[in-house]
Amino acid sequence: MHFGVFDLFKIGIGPSSSHTVGPMKAARLFLERVEAEHGLDSVCRVRAEAYGSLALTGSGHATDKAILWGLEGVAPETADPDTLPARITRIETEHSLHLLDRCKIVFEPETDLLFKGEQRLPFHSNAMKFFAFDTYGKVLRGETWYSIGGGFVIDEAEAGRNSAAEAHTGEPYPFSSCDELLEICDRENLSIPQVMMANETAFRAEDAILGWIRKVAGVMENCIERGVRQKGRLPGGLSVTRRAPMMRDKLMAEAARAETDPLASMEWVNLWAMAVNEENASGGKVVTAPTNGAAGIIPAVLRYFDRHHRRSSDPDAITRFFLTSAAIGALYKKNASISGAEAGCQGEVGVACSMAAGGLASALGGTNRQIENAAEIAMEHNLGLTCDPVGGLVQIPCIERNAIGAIKAINAARLALMSRDAEYKVSLDQVIETMRQTAADMNDKYKETSTGGLAVNVPVC
Repeated sequence: MHFGVFDLFKIGIGPSSSHTVGPMKAARLFLERVEAEHGLDSVCRVRAEAYGSLALTGSGHATDKAILWGLEGVAPETADPDTLPARITRIETEHSLHLLDRCKIVFEPETDLLFKGEQRLPFHSNAMKFFAFDTYGKVLRGETWYSIGGGFVIDEAEAGRNSAAEAHTGEPYPFSSCDELLEICDRENLSIPQVMMANETAFRAEDAILGWIRKVAGVMENCIERGVRQKGRLPGGLSVTRRAPMMRDKLMAEAARAETDPLASMEWVNLWAMAVNEENASGGKVVTAPTNGAAGIIPAVLRYFDRHHRRSSDPDAITRFFLTSAAIGALYKKNASISGAEAGCQGEVGVACSMAAGGLASALGGTNRQIENAAEIAMEHNLGLTCDPVGGLVQIPCIERNAIGAIKAINAARLALMSRDAEYKVSLDQVIETMRQTAADMNDKYKETSTGGLAVNVPVC
């Protein structure tokens, strides 16, 4: 199975890759199949049902809205966040849907969009069912879909095969573990990003890969810049005030402190990570890296590198950062999970922290073993991290958690680069397996359901 930069870094909208981006994609894909088989003119009614985590935190994660946007044909990668609220207003006012933005049908949310949080389907907690009916009430097509984290969606048939990427074969250097990846690097005298680029070019031209990396980096930059300027309160009922603009103003006013405070740069990293996740919480355009809930970590670490370490004599450093991060993310995707509903926040912030640490070590010229060590350190100190969003919103503790995750990633990379290759005792494969086992042992109430942890101990006012 191949997972690369196009898979681990997607462009979408907030607040959640699994609860917003995934349902939007699944709803649209379902209707595209209905159209191909029956034609949209045959459809008189549609019904969508959400189960498990999707239902329990659905309203706070905009799952209900995302399903409607998807049924209307909106794609997360091209969606304009500023126009999406108007669609919901029209649907609620007119009691109608424009299927794939073309065919208008009657739609009643009370009966046609159902949340069944008490039911968890066997394969994954993020489950959906879609039905299309003809004028006689006959089911034209019904399907079950799963949003498995990071914007990845699979239908029932793919879930039965337990693979979301069976079509991606033909890599020159296939690997399923970090040990295999390092063995390839040693045998072929290649770096981790070189192996990753060779595998990527089995499916796309190198120019297309480099173009996507530039585009993703640009969206990350734009998200930071928008986030540090947008003031006000975040939506959803918690009355959380955006802090990034205030933090930026304070840092700018105290710019001279950077000369006396050796940790001043860390405050900028905090700012950049929180700016992205405040944008995500408001439904803005972000990069799933590898998820929306952890979208601030890699952009913040990337900007840290760009501002403090990048040299004009090393123009490939950013490319190495992304390719290496994707290789590490692929290992988690293959062997554990990047879904908060399946693994808790160790599967989101933990994985993003690990990816960022390895990417930074690579950009800074680290060896393959130092890259592995950086990624391992980052996850080792995120093991057991729960996903317990207060009020079902990707705000508390998610926004601050991204800032902490970014700082952890930088420190993990620095620790690894200060060590010799043979000095570390825990491998990345071992920590990934530990993370998988921890996720299996974790109570479901700590897996993006808002039924445990901070979500039940912090009052929603």
